[in-house]
Amino acid sequence: MDNTILSFLQARKKKTILLTELERLVGGQINYGDFALLINDLEQKGILIAVKQQGYNQKTIPLANSYRIVQSKIPADYLQEIERFHFLLNPLIKLEAYYSLSASEWTNDLPYILLLNDFLKEQGLPANDATAPERSYTLVGDEKWIDEKGGKKLLERVGLWTAMNITYLPDPLMLAVNQLARGEETSLHLVVENKTAFHALLKYLPDTNFYSLIYGAGWKITADILMLDKQLGLKNHKPCIYYFGDLDYEGISIWHTLNMRCPTLLALPFYQALLSRPAARGKENQVCNEEALAHFLTYFPAPEQEKIKNVLANGGYYPQEALSRKELGAIWRDASWS
Repeated sequence: MDNTILSFLQARKKKTILLTELERLVGGQINYGDFALLINDLEQKGILIAVKQQGYNQKTIPLANSYRIVQSKIPADYLQEIERFHFLLNPLIKLEAYYSLSASEWTNDLPYILLLNDFLKEQGLPANDATAPERSYTLVGDEKWIDEKGGKKLLERVGLWTAMNITYLPDPLMLAVNQLARGEETSLHLVVENKTAFHALLKYLPDTNFYSLIYGAGWKITADILMLDKQLGLKNHKPCIYYFGDLDYEGISIWHTLNMRCPTLLALPFYQALLSRPAARGKENQVCNEEALAHFLTYFPAPEQEKIKNVLANGGYYPQEALSRKELGAIWRDASWS
């Protein structure tokens, strides 16, 4: 944003500018407080000088109604440098984003941009896919650059993210196996969203006919579930997966996404037990996925559907922790699972 203003001030022929013109320039993209801090920063740098005779506005952070522009104070070097690199770099590298970013971001990113340019010059776009650590090491010599050091953001910024053919391998599933359930043709698996519920249920696994208990780790399960067959060698088993998470908008969305990738039933006895408890509050900012909620509700009779909709619509939710360790174990052991 500051670069947008600097570029405008640098190109302006008039030596003064009205505050209203500066406000129109940012076009409501930032709030007044941030805008005032930006103008004050330009004053401190000597780029803008308040014309005191024109007075000040009457806002909490007062700004002059008119400013004199000192173009000699505008640090144009890096903008000119960006323009120069437009002609020097591989045309696949896009630099437009840097005109609206700070000079420090351009300075920080430039060494990596030059490494990307070297890669494209020597090898062109990669024809084969690679994991993020592999591609990171090939591009900049640091296997953690893409995932942990801002590399993905930079690749997106210069328009190369998709072209880098980066593939993400699912993490191994975190699970416990019930050795006593190996003889069943259909293998039952319970996925729980949270670590607390996983540890609470772990001791009860041998008392059930479930083949495994899986820690979902929130959204991670939606990618990692693809590892189930590979880790357990279930070629001769038909897996039947149940899911139990927090009864809130996010938990519902996790289940819905998981179900689209791998058929997954709701562990209904757990959810119905949650509905017998008082609802908690604190998830007012979660966003409702209408499709996920509608699908989720089809598992419940009409009265429970209405209760769920009303609780969630009013900022309430039911955490897995509302059920004690013993209650979780009893439900898992005694309920009918088919």
